Amino acid sequence: MSLEYLQKQLGTNERILLTVRQHWAFLVRRAIWVIVAFVGIFLVVFFLARWTPEQAWLKWGYVLLLIPAAIFGWFFLQWRAKVFVVTNRRVARVAGVLNKNVKDSSLEKVNDVVLNQSLFGRALGYGTIKILTASELGLNRMMMLSGPVEFKTAMVNAKEELEREFGHSS
Repeated sequence: MSLEYLQKQLGTNERILLTVRQHWAFLVRRAIWVIVAFVGIFLVVFFLARWTPEQAWLKWGYVLLLIPAAIFGWFFLQWRAKVFVVTNRRVARVAGVLNKNVKDSSLEKVNDVVLNQSLFGRALGYGTIKILTASELGLNRMMMLSGPVEFKTAMVNAKEELEREFGHSS
């Protein structure tokens, strides 16, 4: 859905070269807190159910367990809706489940690209890319990106092709 939203905004002769999401480990990091909340609520309900004779409130305790599940569902939808794209003209991030947000940087304005990968990032295939431009308004940081080496390579190659096409270098 996010990709279709961006495709409507592509310029003349602009084409998508690569699309990636944040790595699933990004979602796992958020899920840990949801699991902690779920277990905490479950333990409180479980022990109160064993120690109190009145069970009428118990159903409301179990309804509380739906809150962490709903929060995780929302996190998943947000993760699914966020895509990072390299086109032959720009690098963009499209995000948002209900409201859409597109943030991009023109490839011709990119001065440098920094790739950071931790040990776990290298093992699992994610990393953070920082794009340095003359302006701080564009897309400048993509955390826990899946396939960061391929993304950086596609971006550098697209920038080189753009410079060759217009006969200048930055």
